[in-house]
Amino acid sequence: MASTSSSRYAKHRRIGEDEEVEEEEEEAEEELERFNDFTIASSWERFISEIEAICRQWLADGPKILMQKGAESVPSFENLYMIKRELKHGKRVYSMEYHFMKSAKGKNTYWDDDTHSMQLSFGVDEFLMIAPLSASGVVLDDPESTKLLSSVAIALSNCGSNWPAFVPVHDPSRKAYIGIQNLGTVFTRRFEADRIGSQVPIRLMHLEGLHELFLSKFVLSSTDFPARVKVHFSMKLTYRTPEYDYDNETLDSEATESLTENEVASHPRKQWDDDCPWAEWYSAEDPVKGFELTAIWGERAFEETLEMAEVENASSFDADGWFLHPVVSQYMVDDSIGKFVGFASQLHLLVNAYESSAEAQFLEDFVTDTSGQDNSKSTTTVPPPSVIDRVMKDLFSDEAGNSNYMEAENKYSRAMRGAPADSLFGQFCLHSLWFGNCNIRAIAVLWIDFVREIRWCWEESERLPRMKSSSSIDLSSCLIHQKLQMLAICIERKKSLNREKGAGHKDETSNTMAVNKTRKGSAGVVPKMMLLNTKQEMHAPYTQDAPLMTEDMHEERLHAAEAFGNAIGLSGQLERDILSSDMSAFKAANPDAVFEDFIRWHSPGDWVSQDKADGNSGWPPKGKLSQRMSEHGNMWRKIWNDAPPLPVSEQKSLLDPVREGEKVLHYLETLRPHQLLEQMVCTAFKSSADILNKTTYGGFKLMKTKMDQLYATLASTLKSLPGNSDMSDLAGDLKRLCQVFEHIEKLLILAASIHRKLIDAPRLAQAIFADYFNYYLPKMGSTLESICYEKEFTAKEKVGMHERDAVSNLFPPPTANQSWRKVLSMGNLLNGHEPMQREITFSVQERISNGHYSSPTPLCTDDEQIQTHRMYISGTSNDLWVALSVTSWD
Repeated sequence: MASTSSSRYAKHRRIGEDEEVEEEEEEAEEELERFNDFTIASSWERFISEIEAICRQWLADGPKILMQKGAESVPSFENLYMIKRELKHGKRVYSMEYHFMKSAKGKNTYWDDDTHSMQLSFGVDEFLMIAPLSASGVVLDDPESTKLLSSVAIALSNCGSNWPAFVPVHDPSRKAYIGIQNLGTVFTRRFEADRIGSQVPIRLMHLEGLHELFLSKFVLSSTDFPARVKVHFSMKLTYRTPEYDYDNETLDSEATESLTENEVASHPRKQWDDDCPWAEWYSAEDPVKGFELTAIWGERAFEETLEMAEVENASSFDADGWFLHPVVSQYMVDDSIGKFVGFASQLHLLVNAYESSAEAQFLEDFVTDTSGQDNSKSTTTVPPPSVIDRVMKDLFSDEAGNSNYMEAENKYSRAMRGAPADSLFGQFCLHSLWFGNCNIRAIAVLWIDFVREIRWCWEESERLPRMKSSSSIDLSSCLIHQKLQMLAICIERKKSLNREKGAGHKDETSNTMAVNKTRKGSAGVVPKMMLLNTKQEMHAPYTQDAPLMTEDMHEERLHAAEAFGNAIGLSGQLERDILSSDMSAFKAANPDAVFEDFIRWHSPGDWVSQDKADGNSGWPPKGKLSQRMSEHGNMWRKIWNDAPPLPVSEQKSLLDPVREGEKVLHYLETLRPHQLLEQMVCTAFKSSADILNKTTYGGFKLMKTKMDQLYATLASTLKSLPGNSDMSDLAGDLKRLCQVFEHIEKLLILAASIHRKLIDAPRLAQAIFADYFNYYLPKMGSTLESICYEKEFTAKEKVGMHERDAVSNLFPPPTANQSWRKVLSMGNLLNGHEPMQREITFSVQERISNGHYSSPTPLCTDDEQIQTHRMYISGTSNDLWVALSVTSWD
C-alpha cells in the first residue's frame, strides 16, 4: 500500500512540474509578442510616403510637363491649371489637387479676374488642396484634419517644397480652411479661414472694426508693439446697378391717385425696347440685366484706425481704378434651339411649314382636310376669326399708305428674291410668322382671306395699300410682289380709263404745215434731222411706254421668240403692237414722213450713210437702208404701210388693265402651296433682316460686319430656293440658316441694349460689346446641335476718368419707395447705393533685421522685409468671410 501511494505521489509531482514548464514557456512567448519592430512602417507613415512620392514627381515634372500629362484648366481661369491624384488611408479615400499657374503672376495682381479665391484669400500662387472624397468634401473631425495637414506638411518638408497646403474643415457652408506652408528650416506660415453667415456684428460692418480685428491678431497689449502700427491696406468694392422699375417710370404715385383701378390696370407697361424696330412684332427680354462696377483702391499704408473711417466715407470717384462688367441674361448663353423667341424662332416654324407644303396641291386642302385631326393639337391650331380680322385690318388699313421700302435695304437684299419689308406681301409674311404658331394650316387660312381682300380692292377700284407708287415692276423681287405691283398699276389705269371715258383729249397742234395737214402728238424737234422728201424739221412723237411685264411674262416672251424664230426679227405679237404704235405716233407728228425717216429716228443702225467725211454733203443726204430693212417682204415696211397716223392719245393702250388684273387675281387664287411658301420664306428672311438692320447700336464695327455676313449668307442660301425640287436638303440648309440668324439677332439686341445704356460713353460701350462678341464667337457655328460651354463671361472693361460720370448715371439715387426696403449698413456709398460686396486686404511687413526675423525667406517682398501677418476679408452687411495667414519663427 505504501509503495502504491508513493508512486502515485511521484506521478502527480511530475505532472505539476510539467505544467510549470509550460507556463514559463507561454510567458516567454508573450514577452516576445510585446516587442515592437520599428523597422516596419505604419499605415500613417506609408500614407506620408505616398504623398511624398506624388509631390516629388510633380516637382520634377514642372508646369509644362504636367500640362502635357493631362493637367486640366480650372474653369473660368485662363492661367490656372490643376492635376489631382487619389490616396487611400485606412477606410478613407482622399483627393489631393495641385493648382499651379502656366506663367508667373506679377506683383500686386491679386485683384485680377484671373485670380483664384484661394490665391486671393491667402496671398499664394500655387497650392495643394487635400480633402476626402465624400458628399461634403470637407473634414468634419478636428483630429483627422490636423493629422491630414501634418501628413502633407511632413511630406512637403521631406521634398524640400515650399508649396502651401490646405484642408477644408467644418461645415461646407462656412468655407473654412486650415493650412500650412514650410519656408525652409526657419519660418512657417499658417493659414486659417472661416465665415459668419448671418448676424454680422455692426462693428465688423465698417472699416474701423475690421482694422481693429486685424490688429487684435498680433497686438496683445500696447507694450508689445509701438502705439502706431503701419498697416498696408487695399480694397475692392463691387456695386450692382439697381433693377430698372418700369412701373415707377410709367406711373408715378401722384399720377395713379387720380386714376381708377381699371385705368391703372389698362395702362400700357413700358418696355425697354419700345422704340426699337422689332418692337412692332415682339418684345425682347433685355439681355443686359445690369452692370457690376468694381472700384479698386491700390495698396496704401495707414497707422491709425481713424484713417479707416476717412476711407469709408470717401467718394468712390477717389478709387484708383473702375472696371465695368455687364450682367448678361441667361438666354444669351443658353444655346438650346427654341428658347429664344424672336424672328429666328418664328422663321424656324415657317421652314417647318415649308416642308409640309408639298403634302397637298391646293391651299384649300389644308383648311378643309381637318375632319380626322384633333383640333387641340398645337401643330394645326388657327387663331379665331377676330384675330384674322385684326390682321386684315392692319394690312389693308387706310393709314398704311404707300411704302418707301427701298430706303433701308442692304446691298445683298436684291439677291434674296423677296418682297420689301414694308410692302403688302412683306407685311403679310411678317404677320404670318406670328399668326398662331406659323403652321401650314394657319398660313393657308390667312392667305385665302388675304386674296379675298385683294379681289375686293380690284373690284371696287380701291388703291392697294403698302404698294409703292411707280410705273415699273421690280423684277429682282419675288413673283407675288411683282404681281401685286402689276395689279396696283392696273387699278390705277382702270380708274384713269373710267375718268376719261367719254372725254376728249386736247393735243398739241402746229399750223405751220401745209393746208389739210395737221401735226399731232409732237414732243419736240429732233436736232439736226430733217425729213428726206420735204426738208422739214423732224419731230419726235410722244410714244406709249413699253407694256409692264412680270418675270413669268418675260419668260413667255422668250418662249414665243423661240417658237417664231429669228426669220422675221420679232419675238411675237407684243413687239408688233409696240412697233405699230411707235410708227403711228411718228406719222402723226410728221405727216410727210416716209419709212426711211422713221428708220433714221427709231433704228439709226439700219440706215447706212454715204455722205462725205468732210461734212459738205448736199441734200438730200446720201444713204440707204440696211440689208435687213431692204429685203423683199420686210415686216417693218409692211407694218409701216398698215399703221394709221394716230397720236398716243388716240391709240389703244398696249396694256389692257382689266385683262392683266384678272390674270393677276387668277394667279393668286390658284397658287400652289409650295410656290407660296417658297416666296414666303425668302421674303420673311429678307424682311426680318431688314427690320433688324434698322436697329441703332452705335455703329459697332464687329456688329456691322456680322450683319453684312448675314446678308451675304442669306443671299447665297435663298437664291437656290425658287424652283428647287430637293426640298429635304434645302430645308436642312434653311434650319441651319435659322440658327445663324438667331445668333446674330441675339448679338444685335445685346448691342442695342449696351448702346442705349452707355450712350454717353461710346468707347466703353464698344469695348464691352467687343469683349462679349469674342466670348460668344465660338458659339456662332452653323450646326443644329446645341453647343454648351462651361466658361462664363467674366470680362471687365476699364472705365476712363472721363467716362466715370456716364457710368455713375447707371446708379440713380434711390427713390423713397426703395429707401425703406433696405437699411444701409455699410459705407462707401455710390449715389446712395452700398456695395454688394467689399473685399479688403490688411498686411503688416517687418524688416528681417528686427527681432527674430533674421533669415531670408521666399516671402520677402524685397531684400529687407517679410510679410508677417495678412488678412483677407470679403463680406456684405449679412455675410463675412475672413482668411488669415501668420508667419512664425520656428
